[in-house]
Amino acid sequence: MRVCLSIEGQEGVTWKQHVAVAHACEEHGFEGLFRSDHYSSVFGATDRGSLSAWPVLAGLAAETSSLRLGTLVSPVTFRHPTELAGFVTAVDHISGGRAEVGIGAGWWAPDHREHGFPFPGHAIRSELLAEQLEVMHALWTQESTTFSGSHYKLEDCAALPKPIQDPHPPIMVGGAAKSNTLKPAARFADEYNTPAATLEELRMRRQALVEACKAAGRDPGEVMFSLAVPCVIGRDDAEVARRERHVLARIERTEELAWIFADRDQSWAIGTPEEIIERLRELEKIGVERVYFQHHDHEDLDSIALLGREVLPAVR
Repeated sequence: MRVCLSIEGQEGVTWKQHVAVAHACEEHGFEGLFRSDHYSSVFGATDRGSLSAWPVLAGLAAETSSLRLGTLVSPVTFRHPTELAGFVTAVDHISGGRAEVGIGAGWWAPDHREHGFPFPGHAIRSELLAEQLEVMHALWTQESTTFSGSHYKLEDCAALPKPIQDPHPPIMVGGAAKSNTLKPAARFADEYNTPAATLEELRMRRQALVEACKAAGRDPGEVMFSLAVPCVIGRDDAEVARRERHVLARIERTEELAWIFADRDQSWAIGTPEEIIERLRELEKIGVERVYFQHHDHEDLDSIALLGREVLPAVR
């Protein structure tokens, strides 16, 4: 099992806190550190700011030596694909070939309303996702790219320099295993990431990815299936309960966020190290190959150390 950490950068995470989390992840053996890509708090906190995701990742690339770095995930509504591809390439060069990129159709309407980004309907965002994936893949793998789609047009774009990683930095698509994300992922993605759900729901999502890959004429084994899951760990039940209360206090229970709490006892990773290990083994049995522990308390470095000491060695 491959294990990364992800943090919600839009929830007031300072630069010093980003660096501290990154150093803790590297010290304690996490494969990567990924962060959300939002401009407004998704937890209803109007006093929390957001350092922009890709400049932060570029800074962390220079601060670390082995940690893989990327977004979980970048909405297609925020940037033109050539701009996003350029950001990823820059992080890849600064890090010496450790950049990854997660891409999604976008879902958080306040980001768009408050900051002036258009937020078209679901069908248009799905089209944007499919075209962005195709454009970025071409920019990184072709000497020159000419593209004419419904939303993007490029003419003889060389997109130099190319990334360090060959053929390109890993591309992840995020979604809940619906056709609008599965179809383009089956064509262009190296990884498909899905949010927390019950084991049965995850099993169904994994099968849907397999079927989408087969329909696209691609070996399903070429697209890694991964999970983003909130994680609360403690040395004993009392510490688990205390940390869980603290995490829940940071998240406003709105209708838009109801999915985060659905079947929480079955979908989150909550418990002692032994219980977290058992959860990971259950996930591995149903085909989850990589897990991103969503770390909602960015000041809590002790939990990162506990995961690194007690959990990661048992599941690698």
